[in-house]
Amino acid sequence: MANEKPQNFKNHTRFVPMFHIFTLWILGINAGNAIYRLIKFGVSYRTVFELLLALALIMAALFSRIFAITVQDRVIRLEMRLRLGELLPPDLRPRIPEFTVSQLVALRFAGDAELPALARRVLDEKITKRKDIKILIKDWQADNLRA
Repeated sequence: MANEKPQNFKNHTRFVPMFHIFTLWILGINAGNAIYRLIKFGVSYRTVFELLLALALIMAALFSRIFAITVQDRVIRLEMRLRLGELLPPDLRPRIPEFTVSQLVALRFAGDAELPALARRVLDEKITKRKDIKILIKDWQADNLRA
C-alpha cells in the first residue's frame, strides 16, 4: 500500500473494477437477456425462471456489498468510540454516545490532533452528512483497508 498515491477527500472512495464494472455489467446484460427472452419467447417456466435467476444474482451481488459495508461500519463505530475515548477532553467524553454511525465513519479520516475540535464542532453544529464532515478534515488519514 506504500505505492498508492496519498488518499484525500477527492480520491478516498473505493472502486473495484472487477466488481463495479465487470461483475455488475455482466449481471445487467444477463438480466437484459432474460427480459428479452421473456418478451420474444413468451411466458414459460424457463423464461420466468431465467429472469428470476438473473434478478436474484444481481440482488446477491448488491446485498453482499451492502453486508460487507455494514460490518465495516460497525467495526469503524467501535474503533472510533475507543479512539474518541482516548483523544477527547474530559468534558466531551460523555457525549461520545451522541455520535451517529455516519458521523463516526466520516470522522475516522481526521488526524488525532484535529479530531477533538472537529468532533466538538460536529456535535455542536449537528453536522450529520458524511460528505460535509469529510470536507472539514484538514489532516486526512488514509483508510486503505475499507471494503
